[in-house]
Amino acid sequence: MHRPSKRKTILVTAGPTVEPIDPIRYLSNYSTGEMGYELAKAAKRRGHKVILISGPASLKAPRNVRFIPVKTAIDMKRAVFKFFKSADCLVMAAAVSDFRPAPFRRSKIKKFSKKALYLKLKKNPDILAGLAGGKGRRILVGYSLETDNPIENAKKKLRAKKLDIIVVNKAGGKYHPFGPGAKDIAIIEKNGSVKRIKSASKAKIVHIILDKAEALW
Repeated sequence: MHRPSKRKTILVTAGPTVEPIDPIRYLSNYSTGEMGYELAKAAKRRGHKVILISGPASLKAPRNVRFIPVKTAIDMKRAVFKFFKSADCLVMAAAVSDFRPAPFRRSKIKKFSKKALYLKLKKNPDILAGLAGGKGRRILVGYSLETDNPIENAKKKLRAKKLDIIVVNKAGGKYHPFGPGAKDIAIIEKNGSVKRIKSASKAKIVHIILDKAEALW
């Protein structure tokens, strides 16, 4: 196993966020958190200090990793900004909800006689974009899940958010991007290089990501 020459502090985010509609219901996505948890475990085995910030996931927290559970995108932002100051690298593997209901209904929304109920949505903060100005020498790794033009859209995100690396997933392909099983991904670096990885496990993918992050140190 590859061992880095110097121990670093790696901040990893994982899982979905949940955005409450009322006390009973919420908006979320299909993220299981597996990629982020695999990253945290792999980084720890390499000898790094690891902080894992996770949205709700049915996974066991990795051993010897500082574990910070959160629920909403706002919770995730607060935790990331708090621990980013002491991190050398942030791997933003969480699937943070882009929108949240506004306003939150404090009582359960009852069924109406009307056929449709309309929810007003408010944009959640873009956590990575908010960190770009204070990046310094830290390594930033982001994720991009697209249905169309995945490479082109991911390159735009990489530049806009001043990322060093972006991991690209495509929804609707041969391999479902969420959950266990083989995945097709691409890894794009800020120098423009694109590495396509076919039918690989998440356990293998995370080591490729960590190799590339460590090479930048």
